[in-house]
Amino acid sequence: MDILAELQARGLFADCTDTPALAARLAAGPTTLYCGFDPTADSLHVGNLVPLLALRRFQLAGHHPIALAGGATGMVGDPSGKSAERNLLSREQVQANIAAIKAQLARFLDFETRRNPARLVDNADWLGPISYLDFLREVGKHFTVNWMIAKESVRARMEDREAGISYTEFSYMLLQAYDFYHLRREFGCELQVGATDQWGNITAGVELTRRKLGVPVWGLTFPLLTRADGTKYGKTASGAVYLDPRRTSPYRFYQFFVQAEDAEVIKLLNFLTFVPIEEIRALAEEVATRPEARTAQKRLARELTTLVHGPTACEEAVRASEILFGGSLEGIREAAFAEIAGEVPTRALDPAQLDGAGLSLLDLLVHTGLSASKGQARKDVEGGGIYLNNVRETSPRRHVTRADLLFGKHLLLRKGRRNYVLVTVP
Repeated sequence: MDILAELQARGLFADCTDTPALAARLAAGPTTLYCGFDPTADSLHVGNLVPLLALRRFQLAGHHPIALAGGATGMVGDPSGKSAERNLLSREQVQANIAAIKAQLARFLDFETRRNPARLVDNADWLGPISYLDFLREVGKHFTVNWMIAKESVRARMEDREAGISYTEFSYMLLQAYDFYHLRREFGCELQVGATDQWGNITAGVELTRRKLGVPVWGLTFPLLTRADGTKYGKTASGAVYLDPRRTSPYRFYQFFVQAEDAEVIKLLNFLTFVPIEEIRALAEEVATRPEARTAQKRLARELTTLVHGPTACEEAVRASEILFGGSLEGIREAAFAEIAGEVPTRALDPAQLDGAGLSLLDLLVHTGLSASKGQARKDVEGGGIYLNNVRETSPRRHVTRADLLFGKHLLLRKGRRNYVLVTVP
C-alpha cells in the first residue's frame, strides 16, 4: 500500500493542495517533507503524535522527513486553533523548551539510516538573522491582507471582538510560509504536513514558494485528534498528556490509553500506531462482540507506551496496572509501585506496632477500615477474602511485621477483588 492510500485507509487524510499531482510525485520516487513543532512547553503531548508519527510513516515508505523545531516561531505564537492570544515566552524559556523537544523528536525518527535519514532543523537559524525590513520586502509583498484574513485561523479570531488578534500572531503565517520556502530552496523539500488547523499556514507556504521559486510544492493535512464530542484528545482533568515521563509517567500514560472509550479506540489505533490495518479490523470486531475484554484498549496502550517510553517502561506500567487487579508484586520497582499510591486510599501506621511479634492482621484490618470489627475481620480472613501484598492470607493468627513491608514502608491490603488500602509506615 502506498503512503497516501495508507493514510486514507487509516482516516488520516484530511485535505491536500493537489492530490493527483502529489500522488504522481510520490509514485515517481522519494521526496522530502517536513512538519513543524513549536516549543510552547518543554514536552510534546499526545496531540503532537499524529503529525510526528506521520513523518515516521513517510520515512518507512522511503521518503526523507524533516522535523522542524520552531525556535523562531515559538517566540511569536501560532493563532491556529486558539481562541485567545498566547502568552509570549521568554527567549530563555523557548531555548529550554527547544532542547527538550529536539530530544523527543529524535526518538521517533531514524537519523542514522543511510537510505533516507531524517533531518532535525531549527527555524531560528534562518529567521533570526533576517531584518524586519528585508522580511517585509522578501515575504510581505507576496501576500495581500485580504488573502490573509480569509484564513480560518485569522478570521475566527477577528470575528471575536473581545479576543481579537494581535499583529504579532497575525504575522505568524508569513513566518511559517518562509520556513517552507527556505526548506524547498536549501533541502529540496516539496511537501509540508500538519493537522487541519495548520491549513492556512501550509497554503501560505505553498503560495510563497510558488511565487519566489516557481516550483511545485504541496500541502497535506491530517484530522485533529479529537474525542467523539469534538473536544481535543489528550487532555485530562490535570492537564495535557505529555510524552516526557517527568510530566506524565509511563504508568499514567498507559492508563490514559487503556481507559480509552470503545467509540474512540479503533480511531486511536489507526491514528497513533503502526498496527497493520487488517489487525485493527479484527480488533474492531473484538470491540463489537466482546467489549468487556478491552483487547483493543490493551493493544493500544502497549503499542503507544512502548513507542514513547520503550519496552521496559511499558512492562513496568503494565505490571503496576495489574497490581490493582491482584497481580504479583514480585520484582516490581519502587518507582512503579509508587504510581498506584494515588489510586487507592491510604492509612498511616505507627512503625513501633510492627516491632517484635508485630501487629495482628485482624487489628490491621480494623485499623484500615477494611473490616468493621475483629469478629468481622476473622470472618473475612477465614473466608479467603483478605490479601496482604496481593498474597491471600487465611490464618486469623497471622501477625504483620517489618519483614512484610514493601520497600521498607508500605503494606498493600486488599479485601475481595478491588477493595484496596495502602498502609504507609512513616
